[in-house]
Amino acid sequence: MDIHEYQSKELLSRFGIPIPRGGLAYSPEQAAYRAREIGGERWVVKAQVHSGGRGKAGGVALCHTENEVYETADKLFGARLVTEQTGGTGKVVYRVYIEGAVSIAKELYLGLVLDRTAERIMVVASQSGGMEINEISRTRPDSIIRSVIEPAVGMPVFQAREIAFQLGVPLALINETVEVISGCYQAFEQLDATMVEINPLVVTEEGSLFALDAKMTFDDNALFRRPDVAELRDKSQEDPRETRAADRGLSYVGLDGTIGCIVNGGGLAMATMDMIKLSGGSAANFLDIGGGASPERMAKAFRLVVSDQNVAAVLINVFAGINRCDWVAEGLVQAIRRDPVGVPIVVRLAGAYVDEGRRIISQSGLPIIHASTLAEAATRVVKAAQSANVANDVSRLIKP
Repeated sequence: MDIHEYQSKELLSRFGIPIPRGGLAYSPEQAAYRAREIGGERWVVKAQVHSGGRGKAGGVALCHTENEVYETADKLFGARLVTEQTGGTGKVVYRVYIEGAVSIAKELYLGLVLDRTAERIMVVASQSGGMEINEISRTRPDSIIRSVIEPAVGMPVFQAREIAFQLGVPLALINETVEVISGCYQAFEQLDATMVEINPLVVTEEGSLFALDAKMTFDDNALFRRPDVAELRDKSQEDPRETRAADRGLSYVGLDGTIGCIVNGGGLAMATMDMIKLSGGSAANFLDIGGGASPERMAKAFRLVVSDQNVAAVLINVFAGINRCDWVAEGLVQAIRRDPVGVPIVVRLAGAYVDEGRRIISQSGLPIIHASTLAEAATRVVKAAQSANVANDVSRLIKP
């Protein structure tokens, strides 16, 4: 789960990370009031969306008057911000964050991520922060500072101090930088985060240290024990398909293809998507119904997949172990009879109770395409999707 910049800063400030004074606004009038409340002569207006690269996309602006703050906020509210991370659809701005501007002498990068290869939390840092960090990681990867945290020890002061010296901060700010690094680790560990990023971490001309921008991501599976974090979720920034799936307890990731996938097991789901690609198609989603899916759960999954207007055909691939093929078949039949769909459906069942599952589908009288192997299922669903797309194109051409 991602959260907004202002929420990340609020959480990190609890762990001793210094942040500039700021305030949230939901209207242009409130934005101008926040600027007056913060004081000073310059303010930064920041669109609050779940994406990096907001500055390049026009989502961050420096303002010198309260009226300029008002006008900037007025342009941002309701606008669709398109960045490299959002894709072409972009994300709508519903709130902005007003922050007092600081004089920047140096920009640094500091991040903590879960390194699955090392099976450890890793600190990633750089003497060059800001918008150019992605370019630096591509062109000068050797300049990136990396330090693995030993879980049995945590973040010792000497390790944080070593990173601070590598960042090249002034000697007078070494201890403060150590506190920032240690605070980020504490936030990461105590809040079940999967990423903590400060970009940029700035040294001001006055000799202070501030987290000018921050981003945090959390483990969805741990939110049940972090209600204060869970309530920060903003569904307006999420893929609506994924939001509906999460609310129904399904593991779903929306993609850009035309073939809906319903599979039990993450590994089998990945293999199914690969086979669809090899057959000339593209998956519209990743959906794992789990090992013990009931007919009701199967029906929910099916309705969720076909609710995507881009789906031209559906492939159901179940290898039953803990799950049962007859449960899958019952759920599928219930879902189609309740909400008939106009797209082809290909089903491949194998494993426990496979004969019962195939019998339920064959006796249902529904136009369901059967396949015995994954390769056969992928080939048939790709052909079905292509035929459906051609039929739709023809109908649009002859429509008066």
